[in-house]
Amino acid sequence: MKLLGLRNVTWVRPLAPVVLALFGTMMLSAADKKSAPAAAPHAAAPAAHAPASNAHAGGGGGAPNAHAPSTAPHGATTTSHGPTTTTSHATTTTSHSPTTTTTSHATTAGAKPGGAAGTPGKTTTGSTAGKPAAGATHTGTAAAGGAKPGAAAGGAKPGAAAGGAKAGTAGASKGAPAAASHGWSSGKAPAGAKVSTAKNGATVAKRPDGKVASLHDSKRNMDVHHGLNGNRRVSVERADHSRVVVDRRGHGYVEHGYRYHGHEYAARSYYYGGRSYDRYYGNYYYHGVYVNPYYPAYYYAPAYYGWAYNPWVAPVPYAWGWGGNPWYGYYGAYFTPYPVYPSAAFWLTDYIVAQSLQAAYVAQAAALSNVAPMTPDVKQMVADEVKRQLALENAEAQNTAKGADPDPASSSIQRVLTDGATHVFVAGVDLDVVDSAGSECAISEGDALQLTGQTAPDATAANLTVLASKGGRECPKGDLVSIGLQDLQDMQNHMRETIGQGMQELKEKAGKGGLPAAPPGTNAPVTKSAMASEAPPPDANVQAELNEQQQAADQAEKEAGETPAPIAPPPAEIALGQTMDQVEAALGPPKTKLDAGAKKIYVYKDMKITFKDGKVSDIQ
Repeated sequence: MKLLGLRNVTWVRPLAPVVLALFGTMMLSAADKKSAPAAAPHAAAPAAHAPASNAHAGGGGGAPNAHAPSTAPHGATTTSHGPTTTTSHATTTTSHSPTTTTTSHATTAGAKPGGAAGTPGKTTTGSTAGKPAAGATHTGTAAAGGAKPGAAAGGAKPGAAAGGAKAGTAGASKGAPAAASHGWSSGKAPAGAKVSTAKNGATVAKRPDGKVASLHDSKRNMDVHHGLNGNRRVSVERADHSRVVVDRRGHGYVEHGYRYHGHEYAARSYYYGGRSYDRYYGNYYYHGVYVNPYYPAYYYAPAYYGWAYNPWVAPVPYAWGWGGNPWYGYYGAYFTPYPVYPSAAFWLTDYIVAQSLQAAYVAQAAALSNVAPMTPDVKQMVADEVKRQLALENAEAQNTAKGADPDPASSSIQRVLTDGATHVFVAGVDLDVVDSAGSECAISEGDALQLTGQTAPDATAANLTVLASKGGRECPKGDLVSIGLQDLQDMQNHMRETIGQGMQELKEKAGKGGLPAAPPGTNAPVTKSAMASEAPPPDANVQAELNEQQQAADQAEKEAGETPAPIAPPPAEIALGQTMDQVEAALGPPKTKLDAGAKKIYVYKDMKITFKDGKVSDIQ
């Protein structure tokens, strides 16, 4: 919706924030009332999709309009450019029992989410992943892409227990693939890969060059995957069905399952960047695998979502302060921020990409070559996806305010795989994937991929096209790669989580630094999620538990006759807001310290850092 008239009529400008807020709220509400154009396409196929009486009762759920949220409250119609879905948690049964299935040969979930603690929300022609690539040798339990035989496609797992359980600790979320993936996202091995049994009984998958890709230790219920980028990811399901995922830098999470209103959820305690924080997820059985859609712990007022969704009165410039940060110069050929921002969606787009690239740089910056940059066209598609996610979260907020439980069919990747729209994801974790030619390549944080169309009803993976890549061992632009549904869900989670982090920061900075002021009503109290409030308490010793699993993984590899690769120190990362102690811990003592009263300046060989009130305020 263009607001050129408002921009050109100067006497209207004082009223613009109010007008935009009212207009945005009316626009978003109107979309929810719009009737769906067609009946649910999956309603006639009960064998492929769980019936309406399932706990999650998602069905084919309607897709969100690209210009407004569309998820209606439970019991109402899910609307806007999608099929009609009627659900009600008042009469549903649980989707599956609290007992967790044993983790299969590798989990592909990443060890890092996209955002910071306390944020309210942050998330290709699709076809089935085919058979294992030609030339792949499987002497063990080799994985194949595609469907799990006999699995239901959506909603509850067949044969599940009835509902009614009170909230409390249950099994961890069932995030493992339906078949052994050996670390490759879709479960499909690249051409020339081999799987064998080590002397201690562990299953070891090796790449065509003989290097270890993954190891599965059934005694420890542990999977260890070595990525093309040199990272290592350890995933283990413990005796109490809690789950631990950690990368070679010690970043990761501890997950505990719990039940609320007869449904299973997962509470994760993350450790990243020297601090701990919590996230909450659903546990949804879709296409034969369990996916974990992200749910915010709380939601903003409708006025704020309307302001973030709609164009601002006029485009505004904004200085991010990234100029002195090493990651920014390193990825200069890949990412260029917008010169001005016509709406919050564009501001959030740069925020998502920047956060992802910062994480990629800290994880392990590989030498850039043959870069396919994040072009304006690609960034526009990301901005469009941001608007869809804002619309979705606004609809969730309205449902939460009415006391409805989360609807996984609407909030999970089921929506993006069935709404007929083109979707773009910014990767939030490193993945090793197999392309259409059977070759292995890497996806890293900050890469952009496009999904178009639907997957087959029994597919456990989807095909995406690479839009932007940092080169090297990464998948080149235009490559068609197969990504497992769990990893695709993680990509959506990364988008949503980082958007939520950006929304929190944008709210704090509105009216400052050139950003427009938020409208009245923005600062209304947030709506807390009852589902998140019933979660078990966070783990108090997350870092220690992650370190313990790192050591156990080292031992597992040694017992299998494989030597763990040494962990190199991460590159120094300096950011606004860091303390003097944090800067010195990262860079060491400065060459010179200057005291200018309220300001302190640290001078390093290639950098000058200014502190105000004890925190980094400028980097040059």
